[in-house]
Amino acid sequence: MEKILKLGIPKGSLQDATVNLFKRSGWKISVEGRSYFPDINDDSIECALCRAQEMSINVESGVIDAGLTGLDWIAEHESDVHVVTNLVYSKVSNRPARWVIAVANDSSIKTLEDLAGKTISTELVKFTTRFFKERNINVNVKFSWGATEAKIVSGLADAIVEITETESTIRAHNLRVIHEMMQTNTQLIANKKAWENTLKREKIEQIAMLLQGALLAEKLVGIKMNVPENKIAKVVSLLPSLNAPTIASLYNSDWYSVESIVDTGLVRDLVPKLLKAGAEGIIEYPLNKVL
Repeated sequence: MEKILKLGIPKGSLQDATVNLFKRSGWKISVEGRSYFPDINDDSIECALCRAQEMSINVESGVIDAGLTGLDWIAEHESDVHVVTNLVYSKVSNRPARWVIAVANDSSIKTLEDLAGKTISTELVKFTTRFFKERNINVNVKFSWGATEAKIVSGLADAIVEITETESTIRAHNLRVIHEMMQTNTQLIANKKAWENTLKREKIEQIAMLLQGALLAEKLVGIKMNVPENKIAKVVSLLPSLNAPTIASLYNSDWYSVESIVDTGLVRDLVPKLLKAGAEGIIEYPLNKVL
């Protein structure tokens, strides 16, 4: 089959989480050795590994038709791309990450205005520069190649702009957050010309739909049980559902099979209530995709 789409997979910290998400969506991506062109079990897709920091540049230029990167890096480069969908997932907590400004715990800096004339170390140089320029605060922004938290400890910067989900690394370096600059999550983006191509667009939309379905399935489980006829109303009243639970009568019996999809966070408290209401043989099972 002729290749339809060149798809960018973020290389680095988000790579494994992305490959796992595609696997749950039906695509097996095999990253072997140092190759930048992983195999994928879809003859219509060609994969390429690309740093998330550079993805939007390559998608905008058309080197890659579509790819996954953070909203932060799209903003950093002010890339002119089509954002297909938001995909909230990460290697840590599956929630949007935050770019924050942090200083030493014992620093006298409390506000953004206190940073006037100070040096800020970050990988997000262009966005940080625009952020302070818009607020008429003159700062010296320096690019950091990594280990940004250590720049304050070593005296190379007065503050840092760094990405965090839990702030654990920031606190471990005896730093404190004084301001949140932006929230970011993974975006599926497309080159605008590729998006106008019918075949490419259909493929990108298919990917977007199934990735979203896999992410939604992570938050839900299926639950199935047997319920006697005289307890059915009480049990059903306890069940949250995407729509309504599925109920089927059991063969030659006054019992029913009841099945529903529920939030994973509710199951722990829901199961004892269902048992108390008369349900038996409760089965909980994971979901691959919910569409």
